[in-house]
Amino acid sequence: MGHNHDKHECSHDNHDHHHHHGPGHHHHHGTSNIKVAFFLNLVFTIIELIGGVLTNSVAILSDAVHDLGDSLSLGLAWYFQKLSNKKGDVRYTYGYRRFSLLGAIVNSIILAAGSTFVLTRAIPRLFAPEQTHAEGMFLLAILGVLFNGAALFRLKKGDSLNEKAVALHLMEDVLGWVAVLVGSVVIYFTGWMILDPILSILIMGYIIYNIYRNLKETILIILQRVPHGISTEELKEILMGQEGVSGVHELHVWSMDGSYNVMSVHLVLDREDYTMSQVTEIKQRVRDSLSSFPIHHITIATESLEEDCNLVDNC
Repeated sequence: MGHNHDKHECSHDNHDHHHHHGPGHHHHHGTSNIKVAFFLNLVFTIIELIGGVLTNSVAILSDAVHDLGDSLSLGLAWYFQKLSNKKGDVRYTYGYRRFSLLGAIVNSIILAAGSTFVLTRAIPRLFAPEQTHAEGMFLLAILGVLFNGAALFRLKKGDSLNEKAVALHLMEDVLGWVAVLVGSVVIYFTGWMILDPILSILIMGYIIYNIYRNLKETILIILQRVPHGISTEELKEILMGQEGVSGVHELHVWSMDGSYNVMSVHLVLDREDYTMSQVTEIKQRVRDSLSSFPIHHITIATESLEEDCNLVDNC
């Protein structure tokens, strides 16, 4: 029985088809979530710049610069998420899903640069606290929590890495404004100016830790690590247990964007004389046996016991 790639496998595979719509659908929501977050952030950045000038607060002005960076990266994230919805073409046969990873990386870099900028402003203030306008800070903080909270609420529903990176931006902003809110109240009643930089440094520490986690996850996907929750040993065991299968090799499982997972495998059949329809049946049984795994696209190649995989397929 020759080396056989099933050309019609996707059409046979109901499980495959069912999942095919899922990720695309969620990506569409991801785009609109990021779009809303982008406009909320941009409007608030303008309010913040004006407010910073009016209250004569360096802390709020530096946060406005930071938010301007956020708006830029949100715009990029929106663009990349939109692009990642595109289906495969002659240049990108797997589609554009990985572009959302690029969005996540750019976002993380901008966020890291923004955090460093804020830290360079906050650390010197530990040693030389500056006078801040507590009432103005309080009013802007309430606006900040409302605007960024609304955007964050939209993005919390998303599960792409790009949306998670954007949600981190907004989480940083919400936490930052909650801290400014609390800080402004305490400063107003006690005059402890040092509280402002202390809160700022604590929040930055939390955000930098999250950037690291998000970036690590993105890089592992680019390096094609086996997705979370999938064991290749377990897959192999299930495949070897299928009727008609006597060997399994070239088993590869990877993720396109952290949510859409792909698998390819070579199955060695136990007989030479299977008909095409019998081979199709074996493949369908294999697919059904893997339906509980979060794998959205499966490519199966079959070969006979006599075949030397290396000679036939250079595999």
